[in-house]
Amino acid sequence: MSPTTPFPRHLAVLLLALLACTFAGNHIAARIAFDDGAGVLLAILCRSGVTLVVLSALVAWQRQPLRLPAGAWRWQLLMGLLIATQSLCLYSAVARIPVALALLAANTFPIILALLGWALGGPPPTRRTAWLMGLILFGLLFALDVPTRLSAREGVSAEWLLGIGLAFCAACAFASALWLTEHKLSALRGSLRSMLTMLIVFSSALVAGASDLLPGGVTPPAAQTGWIALGVLALLYGVGFTLLFVCMPRLDMMRNAPVMNIEPVATLLLGWVILGQVLSQTQMVGGVIVIGGIVLLTYRKHP
Repeated sequence: MSPTTPFPRHLAVLLLALLACTFAGNHIAARIAFDDGAGVLLAILCRSGVTLVVLSALVAWQRQPLRLPAGAWRWQLLMGLLIATQSLCLYSAVARIPVALALLAANTFPIILALLGWALGGPPPTRRTAWLMGLILFGLLFALDVPTRLSAREGVSAEWLLGIGLAFCAACAFASALWLTEHKLSALRGSLRSMLTMLIVFSSALVAGASDLLPGGVTPPAAQTGWIALGVLALLYGVGFTLLFVCMPRLDMMRNAPVMNIEPVATLLLGWVILGQVLSQTQMVGGVIVIGGIVLLTYRKHP
C-alpha cells in the first residue's frame, strides 16, 4: 500500500477520534498541573519542547533541507508567534474556567477563519455558513451559561470574563495561523513547517520566562502530582501532534476532519471523571448545539 493511500474510513475515523481524546487529555493534565501551582509558560515549554524534539528527529530522518523559499521566513515567524499566542491564551483560559468551556469557546475558530478569509479578499460566507455561524453562537451563549450569569445577583466574575476572553483570543490566533498556512506557507513541507513553528513557540516561551514578562509563568509545581501532569501533557501533545502529522496524508482530512470536533466532548467527560467539573443541563445542551454546528460547518460533500 502506498504511503499516501487513504486508510479505510472506519480506521481513519477511529484514529482521529483517538487523537481528539489525546488532545483532550492534554488539556486535563494541564489543568491538574496549574491547580498544583505550575506556571503556564512552563507547561508550554514542556509541550513544545517534547514536540520539537520529535519533529526535529523526523525532519532529520527525512533529510529535509532547512532552506525556505524567498520571503517565507517572515510568514513562518508570524506563524510561530501566532501558535505561541494561541498556546498561551488557551492554557491561561484552561487555568481559569472549566476545561470544557475553554475548549468550546476556542473551537469557534472555523467561524473566525471564514470571516477572516472574507475580510482578506476571499468569497463571502454562503447563506448556509452564515446560518450555522449564528447557530454556533446561539449554542455558545447557553454553553457558557451567559443568561444565568447575567441574571445572577453577584454578577459575572472578572476571572470568568478573562477566561472566556482568553479562549476567544486563542481561537483568533489559531484561525489566523490556519489562514497563513493555506495562503502563505502551503509550499513548505508539513514536517518542516511544524518543526519551525514549534521551535518559535519554544523560543518565545523561553524568552518570556527568562525576562519575566509573565510573572509566575515558569513557576514549578508544588508537588509531585504537578510534575507528573506536566509530563503527561507533554507526552500526550507530542504523540498526538506527531501522529496527526505523520498519518494526515492517509486520513482523508477533507472528508473526516469533523471527527476531531469530539475533543470538547471528550474534555467534558474527562473533566467530569478526573476533575469533578460538572456542567448544567442547559450548558450541555448548548455544547451539543455548538459541536453540531461546527461539524456541519466543517463538513464538505464529496463524491
